[in-house]
Amino acid sequence: MTLTASQTQETTTREVITTSYILEDSQEPLPRPSPQLKKNIFDNFSLAGKVAVITGGSRGIGYAVAECYCQAGASVALIASNAERVEQSAKALRAEYGCKVESYTLDVAQPAKCDEAIAQIVQDFGTIDIFVGNAGIIWTDGGIISDAGLNNGIEKWRRIMEINLNANYYFARSVGQIFKEKKSGSFILTSSMSGSICNVPNYQTAYNASKAGLKHMAKSLAVEWASFNARVNSISPGYIDSGISDVLDPAILAKWNSLIPFGRQGLPQELVGAYLYLASDASTYTSGSDIVIDGGYCSV
Repeated sequence: MTLTASQTQETTTREVITTSYILEDSQEPLPRPSPQLKKNIFDNFSLAGKVAVITGGSRGIGYAVAECYCQAGASVALIASNAERVEQSAKALRAEYGCKVESYTLDVAQPAKCDEAIAQIVQDFGTIDIFVGNAGIIWTDGGIISDAGLNNGIEKWRRIMEINLNANYYFARSVGQIFKEKKSGSFILTSSMSGSICNVPNYQTAYNASKAGLKHMAKSLAVEWASFNARVNSISPGYIDSGISDVLDPAILAKWNSLIPFGRQGLPQELVGAYLYLASDASTYTSGSDIVIDGGYCSV
Protein backbone atom coordinates (compact mmCIF):
# COMPACT_ATOMS: atom_id res chain seq x y z
CA MET A 1 0.00 0.00 0.00
CA THR A 2 1.33 3.43 -0.92
CA LEU A 3 0.90 6.25 1.61
CA THR A 4 -0.10 9.72 0.56
CA ALA A 5 2.13 12.69 1.44
CA SER A 6 -0.19 13.75 4.29
CA GLN A 7 -0.27 10.22 5.72
CA THR A 8 3.52 10.00 5.58
CA GLN A 9 3.89 13.33 7.39
CA GLU A 10 1.36 12.27 10.05
CA THR A 11 3.20 8.96 10.62
CA THR A 12 6.56 10.74 10.88
CA THR A 13 5.15 13.26 13.35
CA ARG A 14 3.79 10.51 15.55
CA GLU A 15 7.17 8.76 15.57
CA VAL A 16 9.32 11.83 16.29
CA ILE A 17 7.23 14.05 18.56
CA THR A 18 6.01 11.64 21.22
CA THR A 19 7.02 13.25 24.52
CA SER A 20 7.89 16.72 25.79
CA TYR A 21 11.32 18.23 25.12
CA ILE A 22 10.69 20.67 27.97
CA LEU A 23 9.57 18.26 30.68
CA GLU A 24 12.35 15.70 30.62
CA ASP A 25 10.78 13.46 33.27
CA SER A 26 7.46 13.27 31.43
CA GLN A 27 6.69 10.21 29.29
CA GLU A 28 3.18 11.41 28.49
CA PRO A 29 2.42 11.05 24.78
CA LEU A 30 1.78 14.28 22.90
CA PRO A 31 -0.33 16.07 22.02
CA ARG A 32 -2.26 16.14 25.26
CA PRO A 33 -6.05 16.20 25.11
CA SER A 34 -7.61 19.64 25.15
CA PRO A 35 -9.89 20.65 28.05
CA GLN A 36 -13.64 20.28 27.73
CA LEU A 37 -14.77 23.89 28.03
CA LYS A 38 -18.29 25.23 28.34
CA LYS A 39 -19.81 26.73 25.21
CA ASN A 40 -20.88 29.92 27.00
CA ILE A 41 -17.90 32.07 28.01
CA PHE A 42 -19.62 33.24 31.19
CA ASP A 43 -19.88 29.62 32.34
CA ASN A 44 -16.12 29.25 31.95
CA PHE A 45 -15.62 32.21 34.29
CA SER A 46 -17.67 30.51 37.01
CA LEU A 47 -15.86 29.32 40.15
CA ALA A 48 -18.79 27.26 41.41
CA GLY A 49 -17.58 24.26 43.37
CA LYS A 50 -14.01 25.52 43.60
CA VAL A 51 -11.97 26.33 46.72
CA ALA A 52 -9.72 29.39 46.77
CA VAL A 53 -7.05 30.36 49.31
CA ILE A 54 -6.04 34.02 49.53
CA THR A 55 -3.18 35.32 51.67
CA GLY A 56 -3.40 38.92 52.76
CA GLY A 57 -7.12 38.43 52.28
CA SER A 58 -8.52 40.58 55.07
CA ARG A 59 -8.37 43.94 53.28
CA GLY A 60 -7.27 45.80 50.18
CA ILE A 61 -6.55 43.78 47.04
CA GLY A 62 -6.91 40.45 48.84
CA TYR A 63 -10.36 41.25 50.15
CA ALA A 64 -11.51 42.55 46.76
CA VAL A 65 -10.35 39.28 45.17
CA ALA A 66 -12.13 37.27 47.88
CA GLU A 67 -15.34 39.18 47.26
CA CYS A 68 -15.03 38.59 43.52
CA TYR A 69 -14.48 34.86 44.04
CA CYS A 70 -17.51 34.65 46.33
CA GLN A 71 -19.60 36.36 43.67
CA ALA A 72 -18.32 33.78 41.16
CA GLY A 73 -19.43 30.90 43.40
CA ALA A 74 -16.20 29.80 45.11
CA SER A 75 -15.60 28.81 48.71
CA VAL A 76 -12.82 30.94 50.18
CA ALA A 77 -10.14 30.57 52.85
CA LEU A 78 -8.70 33.89 54.01
CA ILE A 79 -5.20 34.01 55.51
CA ALA A 80 -3.91 37.09 57.34
CA SER A 81 -1.82 38.06 60.36
CA ASN A 82 -4.50 40.08 62.18
CA ALA A 83 -6.96 37.62 63.73
CA GLU A 84 -9.74 40.09 64.45
CA ARG A 85 -9.63 41.76 61.05
CA VAL A 86 -9.53 38.55 59.02
CA GLU A 87 -12.44 37.02 60.92
CA GLN A 88 -14.48 40.20 60.45
CA SER A 89 -13.75 40.03 56.73
CA ALA A 90 -14.80 36.38 56.56
CA LYS A 91 -17.96 37.13 58.50
CA ALA A 92 -18.86 39.99 56.16
CA LEU A 93 -18.43 37.81 53.07
CA ARG A 94 -20.50 34.99 54.55
CA ALA A 95 -23.28 37.39 55.45
CA GLU A 96 -23.44 39.08 52.06
CA TYR A 97 -22.90 36.14 49.69
CA GLY A 98 -23.88 33.07 51.70
CA CYS A 99 -20.77 31.21 50.61
CA LYS A 100 -18.40 29.21 52.77
CA VAL A 101 -15.61 31.49 54.02
CA GLU A 102 -13.18 30.65 56.82
CA SER A 103 -10.36 32.68 58.33
CA TYR A 104 -6.86 31.56 59.31
CA THR A 105 -4.37 33.62 61.28
CA LEU A 106 -0.63 33.14 60.90
CA ASP A 107 2.70 34.77 60.16
CA VAL A 108 3.40 33.65 56.59
CA ALA A 109 7.15 34.03 57.22
CA GLN A 110 7.08 30.77 59.20
CA PRO A 111 7.30 27.74 56.87
CA ALA A 112 5.89 25.24 59.35
CA LYS A 113 2.86 27.47 60.00
CA CYS A 114 2.24 27.75 56.24
CA ASP A 115 2.25 23.95 55.94
CA GLU A 116 -0.10 23.63 58.91
CA ALA A 117 -2.50 26.20 57.48
CA ILE A 118 -2.72 24.42 54.11
CA ALA A 119 -3.30 21.08 55.83
CA GLN A 120 -6.07 22.60 57.95
CA ILE A 121 -7.71 24.22 54.93
CA VAL A 122 -7.74 20.90 53.07
CA GLN A 123 -9.30 19.30 56.14
CA ASP A 124 -11.94 22.06 56.33
CA PHE A 125 -12.73 22.38 52.62
CA GLY A 126 -11.70 19.04 51.14
CA THR A 127 -9.23 20.39 48.57
CA ILE A 128 -7.66 23.55 47.10
CA ASP A 129 -8.23 24.60 43.48
CA ILE A 130 -6.93 28.17 43.52
CA PHE A 131 -4.17 29.82 45.53
CA VAL A 132 -3.60 33.58 45.53
CA GLY A 133 -0.33 34.68 47.14
CA ASN A 134 -1.17 38.26 47.95
CA ALA A 135 0.33 39.01 51.39
CA GLY A 136 2.87 41.81 51.23
CA ILE A 137 4.52 44.68 53.06
CA ILE A 138 6.27 47.79 51.78
CA TRP A 139 9.61 49.52 52.37
CA THR A 140 9.33 53.04 53.77
CA ASP A 141 12.95 53.91 54.63
CA GLY A 142 14.19 55.25 51.30
CA GLY A 143 17.63 54.38 49.91
CA ILE A 144 19.46 51.46 51.46
CA ILE A 145 22.35 53.68 52.54
CA SER A 146 20.20 56.51 53.89
CA ASP A 147 20.15 56.95 57.66
CA ALA A 148 16.75 55.24 57.88
CA GLY A 149 17.81 52.52 55.48
CA LEU A 150 20.92 51.70 57.50
CA ASN A 151 18.98 51.56 60.78
CA ASN A 152 18.21 47.84 61.16
CA GLY A 153 18.27 47.68 57.38
CA ILE A 154 19.29 44.02 57.19
CA GLU A 155 16.41 42.94 59.42
CA LYS A 156 13.95 45.06 57.43
CA TRP A 157 15.26 43.67 54.13
CA ARG A 158 14.93 40.11 55.35
CA ARG A 159 11.40 40.71 56.62
CA ILE A 160 10.25 42.07 53.25
CA MET A 161 11.79 39.11 51.46
CA GLU A 162 10.17 36.68 53.89
CA ILE A 163 6.66 38.13 53.57
CA ASN A 164 6.65 39.16 49.91
CA LEU A 165 8.73 36.41 48.31
CA ASN A 166 9.73 33.48 50.51
CA ALA A 167 6.26 32.91 51.94
CA ASN A 168 4.99 32.06 48.47
CA TYR A 169 7.72 29.46 48.13
CA TYR A 170 6.64 27.97 51.45
CA PHE A 171 3.03 27.76 50.29
CA ALA A 172 4.00 26.50 46.84
CA ARG A 173 5.60 23.41 48.34
CA SER A 174 2.32 22.33 49.96
CA VAL A 175 -0.14 23.61 47.38
CA GLY A 176 1.92 22.24 44.50
CA GLN A 177 1.62 18.73 45.89
CA ILE A 178 -2.17 19.10 46.05
CA PHE A 179 -2.29 20.34 42.46
CA LYS A 180 -0.03 17.50 41.33
CA GLU A 181 -2.29 14.91 42.93
CA LYS A 182 -5.45 16.33 41.35
CA LYS A 183 -3.66 17.22 38.08
CA SER A 184 -5.03 20.75 38.00
CA GLY A 185 -4.96 24.06 39.82
CA SER A 186 -4.26 27.76 39.49
CA PHE A 187 -1.49 29.47 41.48
CA ILE A 188 -1.63 33.29 41.25
CA LEU A 189 1.01 35.63 42.69
CA THR A 190 0.50 39.33 43.33
CA SER A 191 3.68 40.89 41.99
CA SER A 192 3.85 44.61 41.12
CA MET A 193 4.84 46.94 38.34
CA SER A 194 7.74 47.63 40.75
CA GLY A 195 9.10 44.25 39.69
CA SER A 196 9.69 45.76 36.24
CA ILE A 197 10.46 49.44 36.92
CA CYS A 198 12.14 51.54 39.62
CA ASN A 199 9.73 53.80 41.49
CA VAL A 200 10.37 57.49 42.09
CA PRO A 201 10.51 59.59 44.16
CA ASN A 202 10.36 56.87 46.81
CA TYR A 203 13.32 54.51 46.74
CA GLN A 204 12.33 50.94 47.63
CA THR A 205 14.94 48.54 46.35
CA ALA A 206 13.93 45.77 48.76
CA TYR A 207 10.29 45.88 47.68
CA ASN A 208 11.18 46.07 44.00
CA ALA A 209 13.53 43.10 44.25
CA SER A 210 10.95 41.00 46.10
CA LYS A 211 8.30 41.67 43.46
CA ALA A 212 10.69 40.98 40.58
CA GLY A 213 11.45 37.67 42.26
CA LEU A 214 7.75 36.86 42.46
CA LYS A 215 7.24 37.49 38.77
CA HIS A 216 10.04 35.14 37.83
CA MET A 217 8.93 32.60 40.42
CA ALA A 218 5.60 32.43 38.61
CA LYS A 219 7.28 31.87 35.25
CA SER A 220 9.57 29.20 36.66
CA LEU A 221 6.82 27.31 38.48
CA ALA A 222 4.67 27.51 35.36
CA VAL A 223 7.26 25.34 33.61
CA GLU A 224 7.82 23.04 36.61
CA TRP A 225 4.13 22.37 37.13
CA ALA A 226 3.04 22.11 33.50
CA SER A 227 3.49 18.33 33.61
CA PHE A 228 0.49 18.03 35.93
CA ASN A 229 -1.59 20.69 34.21
CA ALA A 230 -1.34 23.36 36.93
CA ARG A 231 -1.16 26.98 35.86
CA VAL A 232 1.02 29.63 37.52
CA ASN A 233 0.76 33.33 36.71
CA SER A 234 1.38 36.72 38.28
CA ILE A 235 -0.46 40.01 38.32
CA SER A 236 1.47 43.28 38.53
CA PRO A 237 -0.68 46.11 39.86
CA GLY A 238 0.43 49.69 39.62
CA TYR A 239 -0.38 52.20 42.36
CA ILE A 240 -3.57 50.92 43.96
CA ASP A 241 -5.56 52.66 46.70
CA SER A 242 -5.57 49.53 48.89
CA GLY A 243 -4.51 51.04 52.21
CA ILE A 244 -0.98 49.63 52.12
CA SER A 245 0.52 53.01 51.18
CA ASP A 246 -1.44 55.14 53.64
CA VAL A 247 1.68 55.53 55.82
CA LEU A 248 3.55 57.40 53.09
CA ASP A 249 3.99 61.17 52.87
CA PRO A 250 1.02 62.72 50.99
CA ALA A 251 3.56 64.54 48.81
CA ILE A 252 4.77 61.19 47.49
CA LEU A 253 1.21 60.11 46.72
CA ALA A 254 0.64 63.37 44.86
CA LYS A 255 3.81 62.79 42.84
CA TRP A 256 2.57 59.32 41.91
CA ASN A 257 -0.63 60.79 40.48
CA SER A 258 1.42 63.12 38.30
CA LEU A 259 3.37 60.18 36.88
CA ILE A 260 0.38 57.94 36.11
CA PRO A 261 -1.17 58.58 32.66
CA PHE A 262 -4.64 58.07 34.18
CA GLY A 263 -3.77 60.68 36.83
CA ARG A 264 -4.94 58.61 39.80
CA GLN A 265 -4.38 55.41 41.74
CA GLY A 266 -6.44 52.40 40.80
CA LEU A 267 -9.13 50.73 42.87
CA PRO A 268 -8.75 47.14 44.09
CA GLN A 269 -11.97 46.35 42.23
CA GLU A 270 -10.24 47.33 38.98
CA LEU A 271 -7.88 44.37 39.40
CA VAL A 272 -10.26 41.55 40.20
CA GLY A 273 -11.24 40.76 36.62
CA ALA A 274 -7.69 39.55 36.00
CA TYR A 275 -7.71 37.45 39.16
CA LEU A 276 -11.02 35.89 38.12
CA TYR A 277 -9.72 35.14 34.65
CA LEU A 278 -6.61 33.40 35.97
CA ALA A 279 -8.57 31.43 38.57
CA SER A 280 -11.21 30.21 36.13
CA ASP A 281 -11.45 27.81 33.21
CA ALA A 282 -11.36 30.83 30.91
CA SER A 283 -7.55 30.74 31.31
CA THR A 284 -6.81 27.04 30.75
CA TYR A 285 -4.06 27.91 28.22
CA THR A 286 -2.58 30.80 30.20
CA SER A 287 0.51 30.02 32.28
CA GLY A 288 3.78 31.83 32.93
CA SER A 289 2.15 35.17 32.16
CA ASP A 290 2.34 38.47 34.03
CA ILE A 291 -0.64 40.80 33.70
CA VAL A 292 0.25 44.46 34.27
CA ILE A 293 -2.62 46.69 35.48
CA ASP A 294 -1.11 50.10 36.14
CA GLY A 295 -3.15 52.87 34.46
CA GLY A 296 -0.50 53.08 31.74
CA TYR A 297 2.43 53.79 34.09
CA CYS A 298 4.84 51.31 32.49
CA SER A 299 4.05 52.61 29.02
CA VAL A 300 5.64 56.01 29.64
